[in-house]
Amino acid sequence: MSIDSEVPSPPPGCPAHGRVPLYGPDFAADPNAYYAWMRNYGATAPVELAPGVNATLVTDYLAALQLLQNPDTFRKDSRHWRDFNQGLVSPNSPVVPLLAYRPNCMFSDGSDHLRLRQAVTDTMARVDAHQLKRNVERISTYLIEQFNSRGSVDLLNDYAKLLPLFVFSELFGCPADIGDRVIFGINGIFDGINAEKANEVLAQSVGELVALRRAKPGDDVTSWLMQHPANLTDEEMAHQLVLLLGAGAEPLRNLIGNGLYLILSDDRYSGGGLLVEDAIDEVLWNNPPMSNYAPHYPVTDVDFAGTRLNAGDLVLVSFAAANSDPAFSGSRQLLSKRAHLAWSTGPHGCPAKDPAQLITVAAIENLLNRLPDIELAVPEDSLAWRPGPFNRALATLPARFSPLRAERSSAPQGQAQTAASGTQARPQGKSEKGGLWSSFLAWWKV
Repeated sequence: MSIDSEVPSPPPGCPAHGRVPLYGPDFAADPNAYYAWMRNYGATAPVELAPGVNATLVTDYLAALQLLQNPDTFRKDSRHWRDFNQGLVSPNSPVVPLLAYRPNCMFSDGSDHLRLRQAVTDTMARVDAHQLKRNVERISTYLIEQFNSRGSVDLLNDYAKLLPLFVFSELFGCPADIGDRVIFGINGIFDGINAEKANEVLAQSVGELVALRRAKPGDDVTSWLMQHPANLTDEEMAHQLVLLLGAGAEPLRNLIGNGLYLILSDDRYSGGGLLVEDAIDEVLWNNPPMSNYAPHYPVTDVDFAGTRLNAGDLVLVSFAAANSDPAFSGSRQLLSKRAHLAWSTGPHGCPAKDPAQLITVAAIENLLNRLPDIELAVPEDSLAWRPGPFNRALATLPARFSPLRAERSSAPQGQAQTAASGTQARPQGKSEKGGLWSSFLAWWKV
């Protein structure tokens, strides 16, 4: 169907003709209405990711599988992106950081991808699930102790956002000063707060971590990745670590937040009838944390799912729309509950979905066990969703519960308050007193 074809009335904020905008508060408030509208175009729809950034979005489940499993026709290397190469997309566009080329396994193809991907996959397979769960519970307990005497909390910014960053700092073997700056960098990039400085700090801190583990290997993901037979260079190491840290932090924050939102707002879960694992599966089907992503580029002009694509066109997959494809609903119940596309699939499917699932479930279970009467503090329909074309994420998740008396001494004076408020660590200096990771390490030694 052409862009100018007559279709029913669009949702609020969506033009009757032309490209469908995937940014702004209207799309964030009701993306499912937009996906339903886009199906009038067929298996794909013309979209705008940000002002002036055009793309084709795949909304059909079978078409999504076809694209994700066809690396010969569709490449991941964004140096193929024609609009960007021709100067039609500004390097300063807010969506470019998540689309621009980086020499890591996400943005590579062929033998380069196989080599880097194997190193990442083999390394993540060494993570011990039992130890990881213990670490999550320990970090979860620390975060809960920062607010459990208050009786109220923003579960998004004081818990779901911080927990993955702390888990990764430990998993990747970050000492206090490097961990503080890694957290500062990742927070800044995804929150858009001093993003240019945050990106610089993240790159510098990861470079220091690589140099440290070259000189002094440890029992951590960074050292294991470094020891892999792929023999990654320092530059390759840095880019894989930035990918793993950044690509893990944002989806996990959203998955934990969306899972808690479902559990606290749905009687099937708040009444104790269903398990946390069931809630997470439902979120991955109906509210995936990265709803539209998996950028690809056809290497030649091609007819795909009824649409003519030109070489170098930016094509994304809507995991959210594909999961809710009406043509798929009849057979959905007959398939595995893991048949959703939230983790993507094919050669670029998420290499860390099992640890991510474990972290999410452990984080939510520990919170619910320690604060059994926790509930939403505001009406469900008053919650706001963060705008953006890629993620599905709440802005805040206010909750209340019966205050608890502190059971153990907390971090040194001033540090616990910093962690509870989500204040970012300063980007320079050694073992900074206000650093989030330093605060946790100090708490753990008490």
